[in-house]
Amino acid sequence: MYLQKISLVNFKNIETQSFDFQKKINCFVGNNGIGKTNVLDAIYYLSFAKSYFNSIAGQNIRHGQEFFMIEGDYLLNDRNEKIVCSLKRGQKKVLKRNGKAYEKFSEHIGQLPLVIISPADRDLIVEGSDTRRKFIDGVISQQDKKYLQGLISYNKIVSQRNALLKYFAANRTFDALNLKVYDEQLVEYGSVIYNKRKAFLEEFVPIFNEKHQIISGAKEEVNLRYKSQLHDVSFETLLANSIEKDRMLQYTSSGVHKDDLNFEIGEYPIKKFGSQGQQKSYLIALKLAQFEFIKKQSNVTPILLLDDIFDKLDENRVSQIVDLVNNDEFGQIFITDTHFERTENVIKKSNQEYQIFKLD
Repeated sequence: MYLQKISLVNFKNIETQSFDFQKKINCFVGNNGIGKTNVLDAIYYLSFAKSYFNSIAGQNIRHGQEFFMIEGDYLLNDRNEKIVCSLKRGQKKVLKRNGKAYEKFSEHIGQLPLVIISPADRDLIVEGSDTRRKFIDGVISQQDKKYLQGLISYNKIVSQRNALLKYFAANRTFDALNLKVYDEQLVEYGSVIYNKRKAFLEEFVPIFNEKHQIISGAKEEVNLRYKSQLHDVSFETLLANSIEKDRMLQYTSSGVHKDDLNFEIGEYPIKKFGSQGQQKSYLIALKLAQFEFIKKQSNVTPILLLDDIFDKLDENRVSQIVDLVNNDEFGQIFITDTHFERTENVIKKSNQEYQIFKLD
């Protein structure tokens, strides 16, 4: 699979622009703020129908304009595929594949597998558990439609149960049977989600450790641990034990929506004990493991987006990454950087066909 061409109209700071791409390596070089990352985000948009950097869709429309449109031409399994994503202010986003609009965007997830590595990934380390859960869910969902639908259903039931708990508190009443209806559904969907996350991480962690050993030159030991309330108790018991707390807080305090990942260097949290370079190496290893996992599960080589990849990494670690990229396991790659010479010197070593777009 590769993206042959992309056309942008009124997307973020880009008025109108088109790019024709090489099958292997494509680089965008220019000063900060010029729009390099916005091009990568547009490519991300075509795979996920949303921005990687801004969850408020309307803010991705160019200032002073009424709409944006992104159009991509792909070659997928020897077939031409055209994906168009557009949004008008005050209206619903539209996603089309070969001229036909999707009713549910979730049906599109996984059709064009993609992995992005960006400075924004640092949120995985510094932000709350919600960000790390989204990472796990994002990886699994790209190759497991049932998981994605189960997750959507689970989150909807949590919202409904929370609304019921608030109703009980506001009206000074309580109906255990009414609550039990939601509890049974939470147990049904939540148990499947837990088991799939657990199975995923059992397969994913060894891949992650292997990638990190390569990037760090085998100098650092890292760990990635799955943290869940369901490790020690069944979901039914968990909900039963939490009922008084839930009534007091007026929301569902226990379940797989509280799961987390512990990122560790040695036996310590990388958030507190890892340098900027170590944290970045950890995140790159995480994303390269995601790439390999998705490729293995889907039998399609994902597109790889590398945003500002050379910032805060020493030359040796950059060389390790280039060696990885030079491996035939990678397909089409998009890179942004601020330094033309640095980019060209690194890419030349890959012995792959490439082109560099200078943005100004």
